[in-house]
Amino acid sequence: MKQIPAKADVAVQEQFKTDTLEPLVAQAQQGHLQLFFVDAAHFVFLPFWGYLYSLVVRYIKCASGRKRYNVLGALNAVSKELVTVTNHAYINAEAVCTLLACLRQKFPHERLVLVMDNARYQRCRKGCYVTD
Repeated sequence: MKQIPAKADVAVQEQFKTDTLEPLVAQAQQGHLQLFFVDAAHFVFLPFWGYLYSLVVRYIKCASGRKRYNVLGALNAVSKELVTVTNHAYINAEAVCTLLACLRQKFPHERLVLVMDNARYQRCRKGCYVTD
């Protein structure tokens, strides 16, 4: 059994998969474009114990939980190559622009298609100007 998010429209998702995503994957496999899936991960600097129960409570010094290591990654759908941008601050529009610049530098003359998850920093009005 798996969960489906409450706002998910399964019919719309299936239509996107068959009408948009599968043709893009086919074009990428034929070498007509570079297809990337983009997402971010935010790692928190906190210790985690390897067990759930102890007879004795143990305390260790650790960070406040606010220090993070952020990774914005683009995974190539065909080659599985990973292009990343990392920082200790935030993933924001500037990080997205940096990732776009890295991808353009790596693939200067190829058509790039990115599948993103609609995070706020991916749809803001900041302009990214990537030059050759």
